[in-house]
Amino acid sequence: MKRWLPSPLLSVSLLLTWLMLNQSVAPGHLLLGGALAIIAPLLARPLQPHGHARLGRPLALFRLLWLSAIEIVRSCFNVTQIILLRRSEQVNSQFIRVPLALRSPHGLALLSCLINSTPGTVWVEILPEKHELLLHVFDLHDEQWWVETIKTRYEQPIIEVFETHEAKPEGDRA
Repeated sequence: MKRWLPSPLLSVSLLLTWLMLNQSVAPGHLLLGGALAIIAPLLARPLQPHGHARLGRPLALFRLLWLSAIEIVRSCFNVTQIILLRRSEQVNSQFIRVPLALRSPHGLALLSCLINSTPGTVWVEILPEKHELLLHVFDLHDEQWWVETIKTRYEQPIIEVFETHEAKPEGDRA
């Protein structure tokens, strides 16, 4: 079953989306939607070199996403205030390095999305020799606060979610 449907939830979602977009459950739409629901995940499989992510603690993920959404809104207001009310020479833009314990490719991708979604911060790169994140902060006042915030609010929950149940490589699945 896994060979024909590498991602059953995605296949069902694709089929339902197809039917809703066409506003029909006619046999032709069911057949074409079913074919797309099978073929699309098969064609997308090579794009996932690390396999599917397995969530260790889904509630921790929801909590992380909720707190991240609050942080994004708060940062949006702060950056807007800085842009509108401060002179450019008063803004202290800096690069900082954040040491990471996170190793999961899926977790690193989520961390990248969260950081880049937050106004005023940009994920620049991972420095592979030390496994550090190079981060640009629009208005830096306390580097240690940023390091602690990234590690406690983002990295630690992501480790709980992704690294407790990492996906097995393709060859190890039964």
